Amino acid sequence: MNILVLLKQTFDTEEKIVIQNGLIQEDGVEFIINPYDEYAVEEAIRLKEQHGGEVTLVTVGPDRAEDSLRTALAMGADRAILIQQPEVADEHVIASLITASIKDRPYNVILGGNMAVDSGASQVAIRVAEQLGIPHVSTITKLNIEGGTATVERDVEGDLETVQVNLPFLATAQQGLNEPRYPSLPGIMKAKKKPVERVEASDLQLDATGLTAKTTVIQQFLPAKKQAGRVLSGEISMQVSELVQMLRTEAKVL
Repeated sequence: MNILVLLKQTFDTEEKIVIQNGLIQEDGVEFIINPYDEYAVEEAIRLKEQHGGEVTLVTVGPDRAEDSLRTALAMGADRAILIQQPEVADEHVIASLITASIKDRPYNVILGGNMAVDSGASQVAIRVAEQLGIPHVSTITKLNIEGGTATVERDVEGDLETVQVNLPFLATAQQGLNEPRYPSLPGIMKAKKKPVERVEASDLQLDATGLTAKTTVIQQFLPAKKQAGRVLSGEISMQVSELVQMLRTEAKVL
């Protein structure tokens, strides 16, 4: 079985975000595998252990993204593809680059994270499936493959839905699908020798449509600092009267 994993490198979730001149500063920042993509990597390795085959990682990013690819290789993936990210790239461009790089490769299953914790867009993987013309199932929490059919459980806002889908297909991983393993020391040593194929966007022969962003970031800013809450005291009737007055004159919602 050939399994592809779409992976993104993101800020460590413990990092403090600093914005200067409308741009997020990356100096001194720790980068990690996007947490939802870790579930996809783990599930791919489990499928390989159960059915045999090979796990290939695919990412679009700068040179530093190789560190995250090496971490996933140390977990048990077999090889990786690093597509150099153009200066201007939104979800449409990234999905187009990924599609162009994998469309002629053999695959039975493509896995990705439900969302990236930096953008929260939840678009790239689904766009890839649409461009490839294969079925996709999002937010999966359980996956079982028998023959050419997969039975999938997916999270639907607190409930579960069971879906059967024919291979090949794409799925995005939700929290609860598995518990990602830590890379072992032997795995880390082996990962240093595993192949990472570097691909330039120009090598993929995309037309202008595929390389033209559909969206533009106009402005980035941090959320406003929250003000301390107020505790009302006194008789209930007086508290209600004061609350209504505050909502009308201060919050201006009445």
